[in-house]
Amino acid sequence: MSEQDPVAGFAVAVVREEGKWRCTAMAGDALRELDAAITELRKIRSTGAAFGLLDVDDQFFLVVRPGPGGVQLFVSDAAAALDYDVAADALDLLRVDPPADDDDDEVWPEGALDILADIGLPAPELQVIAGEVDLYPDEQLQIIAQRCGFADEFNQLLDSLDSIAQ
Repeated sequence: MSEQDPVAGFAVAVVREEGKWRCTAMAGDALRELDAAITELRKIRSTGAAFGLLDVDDQFFLVVRPGPGGVQLFVSDAAAALDYDVAADALDLLRVDPPADDDDDEVWPEGALDILADIGLPAPELQVIAGEVDLYPDEQLQIIAQRCGFADEFNQLLDSLDSIAQ
């Protein structure tokens, strides 16, 4: 996959400010380049939670949460690093070795399981959601949105993205 090829999926910036959730679409390069996602999220000025949810090519998802002390990351499938630069960059930032080529049939999450614990998604629940291999990443992200309380805003944005794509 070359740097210029578009990657299917979606990237959503999620912000909670003054008790209200807001979901906005992020630029498509956020699905290709982790730095692009981090840079875009850092531009959001918010006193509340601000993070990104990325569904990359219907293969895996990323949660990206920049903060004053650095960037917290969660990758639903570390083996995706074998095929996707954004996943490889995430593992690099997490200082985790990419899996061996023969491990690509095994799915395991990597990163901060407690990345959304402060907004209603405890680490054990995120681990269970990521482990649901029968679900597509968009379905897993919808469960996360539901548990954290922004499902309506999230689904509304996805619906609008779907109607634009058609």
